[in-house]
Amino acid sequence: MGLRIHFVVDPHGWCCMGLIVFVWLYNFVLIPKIVLFPHYEEGHIPGILIIIFYGIAIFCLVALVRASITDPGRLPENPKIPHGEREFWELCNKCNLMRPKRSHHCSRCGHCVRRMDHHCPWINNCVGEDNHWLFLQLCFYTELLTCYTLMFSFFHYYYFLPLKKRNLDLFVVRHELAIMRLAAFMGVTMLVGITGLFYTQLIGIITDTTSIEKMSNCCEEISRPRKPWQQTFSEVFGTRWKILWFIPFRQRQPLRVPYHFANHV
Repeated sequence: MGLRIHFVVDPHGWCCMGLIVFVWLYNFVLIPKIVLFPHYEEGHIPGILIIIFYGIAIFCLVALVRASITDPGRLPENPKIPHGEREFWELCNKCNLMRPKRSHHCSRCGHCVRRMDHHCPWINNCVGEDNHWLFLQLCFYTELLTCYTLMFSFFHYYYFLPLKKRNLDLFVVRHELAIMRLAAFMGVTMLVGITGLFYTQLIGIITDTTSIEKMSNCCEEISRPRKPWQQTFSEVFGTRWKILWFIPFRQRQPLRVPYHFANHV
């Protein structure tokens, strides 16, 4: 799990992901150059704040890249169905292949994905069983990085002492106000959008319901056992060690759960 590379050929998805990378690069390069490093050199902020900024930015980028290229749980053409689990499989009416229950056929990618949540153009990939944890990390670190950037932009103008050393010949300094206004606009837009998305994702995991299942209302008619939130999060992240839920560099290993819990829809 997590070793297979999945690449979706979709120009619309490439444009969306390129926009996300542009916003990330914009803040990764300009915020330290205009705000962090100048105030650090004049002793206004400690160096640990710069390290935290770069740490969050790197974690955000790693989560983005891995969520985009990780196989979300694509089903093979001839899956091997264990004899004792046949009742938990069904036939897809679009690709005419057997799939586990709670799988869904993605019309954009052209195949079924295990426990598919939705197809996200911002990562140019489906969000499924094997990369849902990376998508959650991407939402979390994007929101954290956005809040961090907006906070320092505010402090730069209204809290920090004025900078004494300024090289007015630099392009970024002469256009500082326009650059910071654009960064603030992108930050507020990103924060509003990602907060709503992250909230719906968390609620979906807590209730053990995917976005597709919510839209189809297929879970309202079925009485199913309710899992504790620690169990549902552990299944998504592939580990019960909560500290590992925040690490995007590791490989996910699926937890073994009883089938009456794993395939109750």
